[in-house]
Amino acid sequence: MKAMVYNKYGTTNVLNLKEIEIPTLKQNEVLVKIHAASVNSWDWDLLRGKPFLNRLGGLLKPKYKILGADIAGRVEAIGREVNHISVGDEVFGDISWCGWGGFAEYVSVNAEAFTLKPARMTFEEAAAIPQAGVLALQGLRDIGQIHEAKNVLINGAGGGVGTFALQIAKLYGAEVTCVDSKKKLDTLKSIGADHVIDYTEEDFAQKGQFYDLILDVVGTRSIFDYKRVLNPKGRYVMIGGSTSRILQLLILGPMIYKTESKKMAILIHKPNKNDQNFLKELFVAGKLVPIIDRRYSLHQVEEAILHLGEGNVKGKVVVCMTNNQT
Repeated sequence: MKAMVYNKYGTTNVLNLKEIEIPTLKQNEVLVKIHAASVNSWDWDLLRGKPFLNRLGGLLKPKYKILGADIAGRVEAIGREVNHISVGDEVFGDISWCGWGGFAEYVSVNAEAFTLKPARMTFEEAAAIPQAGVLALQGLRDIGQIHEAKNVLINGAGGGVGTFALQIAKLYGAEVTCVDSKKKLDTLKSIGADHVIDYTEEDFAQKGQFYDLILDVVGTRSIFDYKRVLNPKGRYVMIGGSTSRILQLLILGPMIYKTESKKMAILIHKPNKNDQNFLKELFVAGKLVPIIDRRYSLHQVEEAILHLGEGNVKGKVVVCMTNNQT
């Protein structure tokens, strides 16, 4: 099979399309012929080994040689311990917790990673959902307690997590303000944003507006900027960010909560099949739409990751295995 492989940290120039063996199937695994995979910021970070926390699994060289966490495809074989998925089933899921390997023609991973794909959902749409959608859902619902929030700010709203978060927040009845670059604002308006801010022209922290919940997808600003515009008992949730910002949050967050009752938290990535199913149900009901910016083939993975790394993506970037699309 063909796979995009890397053996050392670097930029996209360390990626190489190679012919390798189809992975061996274990008893609790399913072998999936991949039809589509999506690119996440985590792929960009792991490729470069930055921030340093992404080297914990492999200090000098990457632990996993094939990137790609979100995939959708058709089951080709199942292990003897698998009883809830059958050969021929169309599935999708986040495989980051059980081995990665999405930028390839086949993958063999734990069957528990997968959710059955509904017939009306394309492979591309399915591949766009798992990691970004679950992060948005968990950040808003579980940590952000969005059911208590009337006014929500999403910083970095134009990417994968942000476009899902905007749609989910609107389903909970929130008034949503989205912050991103000018070229993404029309897309955000089209999927429900009540207010949009071009961060190159305006500073949301200086506008005099206050929010019950802030979801921060980029994590580049000081925690004090967010604290300033949170309502009393408001919540700030960081999804990703630089090592310095993460450390700042971990050190100062508890102090801010103790003195001002403003909760400052970071979301730890937790793949969850129940949450994947919940998002699937929203899609089937017509309440959630994956926003796909561009589609690339397997041999264009370098371009796909670079496009995301440059910060220009509106929604998600999807890699399509053109030789097995249906």
